[in-house]
Amino acid sequence: MRQEQLRATTIFSVLLFFSLSRIPTILAQADPSLAQLTESFAHPPDDSRIMMRWWWFGPGITKPEIQHELEQMKAAGIGGVEIAVLYPLALDDSQTGFHNLPYLSDEYIDALRCAASEAMRLGMRIDVTLGSGWPLGGPHIPVNQAAGELRLETVTIPFNAHSIATPGISTGEQLIATFLIPGSGDALTFGEAKPVPISAIENGRLEISAELSGPYSVVFFISSRTGMMVKRPAVGAEGFVLDHYDQSATENHLHAVGDRLLEAFGGHPPYAVFSDSLEDYGSNWTGDLLQQFRQRRGYDLAPHLPALIAEVGPETAAVRHDWAKTLTELTNERFLAPLHSWASQHHTLLRSQTYGFPPVTLFSNRYEDLPEGEGKATLLMWRQFSDARWAASAGHLFGKPVISSETWTWLHSPAFRATPLDMKAEADLHFLQGINQLVGHGWPYSPQIAGEPGWRMYAAGAFNAHNPWWFAMPDLAGYLQRISFALRQGKPVNDVALLLPNDDAWASFNVPRQSSESVTTKTGFNTRGENLSIDESMGKLLGDNVISQILDAGFSLDFVDGDVIEALGIRYPALVLPACRSPSTRRSNSTRCTEALSLPRAACLPRLRDL
Repeated sequence: MRQEQLRATTIFSVLLFFSLSRIPTILAQADPSLAQLTESFAHPPDDSRIMMRWWWFGPGITKPEIQHELEQMKAAGIGGVEIAVLYPLALDDSQTGFHNLPYLSDEYIDALRCAASEAMRLGMRIDVTLGSGWPLGGPHIPVNQAAGELRLETVTIPFNAHSIATPGISTGEQLIATFLIPGSGDALTFGEAKPVPISAIENGRLEISAELSGPYSVVFFISSRTGMMVKRPAVGAEGFVLDHYDQSATENHLHAVGDRLLEAFGGHPPYAVFSDSLEDYGSNWTGDLLQQFRQRRGYDLAPHLPALIAEVGPETAAVRHDWAKTLTELTNERFLAPLHSWASQHHTLLRSQTYGFPPVTLFSNRYEDLPEGEGKATLLMWRQFSDARWAASAGHLFGKPVISSETWTWLHSPAFRATPLDMKAEADLHFLQGINQLVGHGWPYSPQIAGEPGWRMYAAGAFNAHNPWWFAMPDLAGYLQRISFALRQGKPVNDVALLLPNDDAWASFNVPRQSSESVTTKTGFNTRGENLSIDESMGKLLGDNVISQILDAGFSLDFVDGDVIEALGIRYPALVLPACRSPSTRRSNSTRCTEALSLPRAACLPRLRDL
């Protein structure tokens, strides 16, 4: 009896298996579009393959090795490269013939031309970074186009002094305001600051005309430069970071670097040009900021400058808000818009990591053709604020169907510790946030003279043929390609829009009193924290719970901000407004919320602390 039951069960299971296996075929016969989808999922198009950030160190490159590594990538299922040129890892050697090609030299352009030709031959996509290292800049940027900063110099007035020496003003600097403030050292009463006219300065000395009772100091406000240099540049690419608030600096860079790079591509421009994450640390000023502020905000910032560095009363948050918002607008108009316009004129796309420093917003992402994010190598990244979801939200809002992410940065650092399973796990976290194009971080160019395990980049894995698991890369790449393709089908449908409190972030920014300190450490890392970064401020402003609670309730979400709502309205069934601190935020959110409620199916949850 048991044998008959087992036989019957086996026969039933076999019949059920073959019946279920026929379902896709039956459905495909009924719906030709499903047949095409089924075939495409099994054999996805090449444009959904993963890409690799291809680091050229030095650049100590040769045409044979360029060809060899591109062929390795192609064979492993990698569909394209982003060429990123970094610092040298070996010195020139006349005995071996090793040579670093100066960036943008004729030799370098010829090597880049070889890479473009080989990629075209192999049917691979090629993107090129608009500079060497990051942020954008280099030897072509003079000091008067370098990243700007408001520098402060405080001088304590000696007892019975009638004048004091003014601080030295270097090339690229300008004294813009002077204030007389009670107190000395760190004990200054900024709320009682009184402006002193610049005309009171003669022959390098400021006349003290007032009768002073007690200690007083003079604070000089100087339009200055951060002095930040391009991080991790190639040979010949060293120089100042450009001023992202100065359009002449942007255009200078595009002409000196962008136009030169495109000479390597002839009549076949790269698929995209790339702007890496904005890491212009500490840049909070530009030469004409006072004029621009007056035009945009309707009042003079100069008398209110002390509010940028200290609490001066009820107006402090409003002044900081207006100053920081002006910085955002200048970045949009003088950096991002010219980048996009230049790319369009040269028949290529702009791929951009539009977050970081200066304070770009989610709405700033409207200037890019291909939004890109990145994520931290943590399992919690998809449940927290992340630049990957920031980029995905931008793609959904502005109709950009392909949304990429810098993937595997710092994954099990140092290099060669990450396995294919680690790579899959992190890639899935990016997919969960709306990413559908992976840019691996990355592939180090590594010549034979480097030996084994070859060259590698300090902040990333080395996902090239020097890995002992390289034989598994085609299977991993195939899986990632299929998921990327599947996630590009249809339209994104997220249930909840989470409003980012930009106004709170703007109102929280300030000018450091010790602005003479370097904006980077000796190794190039930020010394100013999240100050002047919208996205890096969001973790603190949103808190730890709201995103995870939305997800745990069974909903998915996109970010929006006030400018997005004003331009596009609300396309989501629910709008979540976190608790707001700034009066500007509360006023603007109240107006936007009222407008949102007039839209079909829109709902607003003001001052939400817990979902």
